[in-house]
Amino acid sequence: MHFEQLFLRIAHKRYHFLKFILEGYDGLCLLSTVPGAKGCVCLRYPIERRKDLFELLASLAFSINPSSVI
Repeated sequence: MHFEQLFLRIAHKRYHFLKFILEGYDGLCLLSTVPGAKGCVCLRYPIERRKDLFELLASLAFSINPSSVI
């Protein structure tokens, strides 16, 4: 199985929200923080799950966007 990674900047306060949502999709991806980069996360995912992951992220974009969360 081949994996890709995606780096995102999210609202720092929404990390646990995103983690909770992603854990509901078994095998979709692994979420980790990027040390020293506040609000930056790395998603590692199987290439076969790319479409599912991107569709989910698109639906969550407003709620995890750093500029939309107070």
